[in-house]
Amino acid sequence: MHDRLHSVDSIERSETDLRRRQQRGELRVRTAADFRRLVREHGLNAAYDTTDVVVAADAGFTDQASLHLSLGPTDPPIRLREVQLDGVQGLASGGAGELVLPVGGGLGEQAPHSGAQLLGALLAGGALPFDASGEATALHPRRDLHTELDLERIGSGRLLLHRAISENGVVAVSSAAGLCSSPWGPLLGPYGTALWSCGGAGSIGLTMPGLSLLGPGSPVLVAGAVGWVLGAGSGHQPGPGRQPGGHALTPGATVAVSVDLQDLHGRWLRPCFFPGHGSALLVAIAAPVPLLNPATALAAAAGPEQLQTPVLDVAIPRRIKPALGSVAYAQLASGSIEVNGRQLRCAPAHSPRLAAEIATELVHRLQRNHFPIRLPVLPLQSRPTLLPLDG
Repeated sequence: MHDRLHSVDSIERSETDLRRRQQRGELRVRTAADFRRLVREHGLNAAYDTTDVVVAADAGFTDQASLHLSLGPTDPPIRLREVQLDGVQGLASGGAGELVLPVGGGLGEQAPHSGAQLLGALLAGGALPFDASGEATALHPRRDLHTELDLERIGSGRLLLHRAISENGVVAVSSAAGLCSSPWGPLLGPYGTALWSCGGAGSIGLTMPGLSLLGPGSPVLVAGAVGWVLGAGSGHQPGPGRQPGGHALTPGATVAVSVDLQDLHGRWLRPCFFPGHGSALLVAIAAPVPLLNPATALAAAAGPEQLQTPVLDVAIPRRIKPALGSVAYAQLASGSIEVNGRQLRCAPAHSPRLAAEIATELVHRLQRNHFPIRLPVLPLQSRPTLLPLDG
């Protein structure tokens, strides 16, 4: 594949060029799968010449998220101190009506019940009981509040995905006997089943190595709504080992994304619960990858037989999990891999169908000039955010 770069015209494109094409209704947009298919059939040169933007997408599980709600004033006014939404404990976060609810967790008596389930209920049109106590002051004398909240009664609400996109994923296996709980679902051990967390070829991080075209203010499509990259996300590791083409061999760089609750669509966002681990969200996200030069086209053309992901033993309750080698995404897609001399059945811990659906949606929006093309003003930070707390 790398030899084919020399056959590609060296013409580069600017953000202005792409915006003009979009405004004229001439923007040539393809999903990552369609672009790779075109490369196989006609070569990289023809694919680059006839494609302006590739759309990559993910639809994976995350519990690294929170709901941020801004509620309107009451009469008399209340300064929130302790809050519960449908029994889920929230955090009053400084302002008179500001609160934060975790998406993950929910292993208590009401399990499964956490912010993930609350968001699902709100998007389905539900009204949830809201109970709060107040910190009485001269300007905020009210001491308690009991009402109901639905999306229409939440003045401003945002979903913050602390780790919305990462460069790569992992293959989770378990060396322990029986069922092992994990953030991706139960694993049968010892070495009976495997779950892989990233879509591989066509995912955002493996179509755009280094997440180089994302930065603060970059738009991405999150469950049907326009979300905005805030910057580096949880666990950001911008300097992982990389393949010759620049693709990360481990999860690598990450970004955090914020999106308005009122614009989310339940079609592409599903609350879920993993016994022994807690609640999470299955979120479909798509991002435009402008083909600015031959190098970006070459990176987007990498197929599942080229891209690798690490195999980790998640049964070990330590920060650094034992690594058991790596495997190509093409092998994972076959449904079986070999680890330590054993054949393991493997399955995706993500939704290829939802990823394909939201990729197609973003293609249509870009073609109709209903989604902005915007290169980042600043790149992601080079400082890692994955700093262990030892003590």
